[in-house]
Order: sequence, then structure tokens, then C-alpha cells
Amino acid sequence: MDRPRRSRQRVTVGVRLGRIVRDGRERMGLSKTGLADRAAVSRQMIAELEDGSANPTLDTVVAVLDGLGLEVEVVVRGPVMIGGPPSGDAAHAICSGYVQRRLEAAGWKTAREVRIDDGRYVGWIDLLAFHEPTGVLLVIEIKTRIDDLGSIERSMDWYTRAAMNAARRLGWRPFRIGSWLVALASDEVETRIHDDRQTIDAAFPVRAAEMTAWLVDPSRLRRARGLALIDPRSRRRTWLIRSRIDGRRSDLPYRGYGDFMSSVRRPTTGRRRR
Repeated sequence: MDRPRRSRQRVTVGVRLGRIVRDGRERMGLSKTGLADRAAVSRQMIAELEDGSANPTLDTVVAVLDGLGLEVEVVVRGPVMIGGPPSGDAAHAICSGYVQRRLEAAGWKTAREVRIDDGRYVGWIDLLAFHEPTGVLLVIEIKTRIDDLGSIERSMDWYTRAAMNAARRLGWRPFRIGSWLVALASDEVETRIHDDRQTIDAAFPVRAAEMTAWLVDPSRLRRARGLALIDPRSRRRTWLIRSRIDGRRSDLPYRGYGDFMSSVRRPTTGRRRR
């Protein structure tokens, strides 16, 4: 799939270069032979450059443009990384593994850290889940903190657009899709949700209770984004947790990221909250 696209790009660049060479030569009043002499290349090379059929080296291009008195600047830009490559964040890995196990226990196929690439942008979907009987695909973004909600929204929009093709590469055949933001159940996360409540209500209208119902009957899934919290150390059957803006009154299990990591290192009986 990539090769035809690169070929089209090469032709476009060749045509543009040809116009630059021809216009520059005519502006200077040079014949093709005259420009060839100045650039120390063959007349045939000049002719092929101008009609876009040449496949010149970079040195040849520089020599020809230098012969036209044009300055050449080569700028190389790498792909833009969205969300960064998979990292060694232990808390994120624990949360991802927890969600993956829960979904697999409910009959979903899953894949973690699914790479997506549109040529200019590269990103990784934290967790992709597919329910084969209903053809439902879930794009799941997992956060241990919520620092920039706008960035999360933009990333999830792109992940959702790219997810169908990513799923097909895995051999899945989805025809409906939804996306979830699943965050660590901590006071730190809860504070950000409360502070951005208006944005949360607009961007993530589906919440834990409805998301839980989706897992029981994925055919009810609609193209909408959901938000729920999780406690990766909980063994409760209902594992998607409501935030306080959705009516939760009991304490959340962790103060923040650091408290969660401390709880992972100590015995279960030492946990602060239940």
C-alpha cells in the first residue's frame, strides 16, 4: 500500500523541480547546453529534469540549481509521535494489563500498544478490543493521570479514525466502533475530572454504568466516547468505577499515582481505602 503513494510523491517532486529548472534557465537566458556546462552535467540530464523524467542524485540537483544561482536547503523532518512510543511506566502497564484481562474474561479479543501510522504521524493505541459476535471494536486510552484533556481528545479522535484499519491488520472484521477513556481511580484524577466537568460532559457522555452494560451486550454500543475509572487491584465483578460527578459518594482507593505505586509494593491488607 505504501509504494504507490511514494511513487506519486516522487512524480510530483520531479515535476516541480522541472519547472524550477526550466523557469530559472529561461530567466537567465541559458540554453540547455549552457546550463549543462555550468552544472557539469549532460544536456540530456537537463532535458530529463525539465520534463520530470529524471531520477537525479541529490548532488546533481544541487549542482544544477547552483548553476542557476539558486540556494539549496535540505530539511528532513521525522514523523510526529502522538502519545509517544510504549514506555516503561509501571503503573500504566499494570492498568493496561488489568483492563485487558477483564475484557478477555468477558469474551473480547485484545491487542495492546497497537501502532498506527499515516506517514506523517505515528501513534500507539493503548488497547484495542474486538467483540467478534457483534463486530464491535473498542479503542481504549488508559491514563494514570489526566494532564491535558484537550490533547487526550485529539489523540483519541485520531486513534478512532485509524482503528478500523489497525483492526483489519490484526485479522479482525469490525463494523462498529466506540472509544473509552479509562483512568486510575485516584483523588488526583478525580480533581481533574471535576475541574473540567463541562468538557468531560461534552466529550465523554457515556459513563461507567452504561459502559458496563455495553460489555454485557456489545450490540448496544453506539459511536460515542465513554469515561470510567478503574482500581487495578480490585477483584470486584463490576470493575468500571463511577467518578464523583456521576454520583459516587465513597472514597476512591488512591490519593494519586504515587499512592497507587506504594500500594502495589505493600500487602493487600495495607491498602488505604476500599
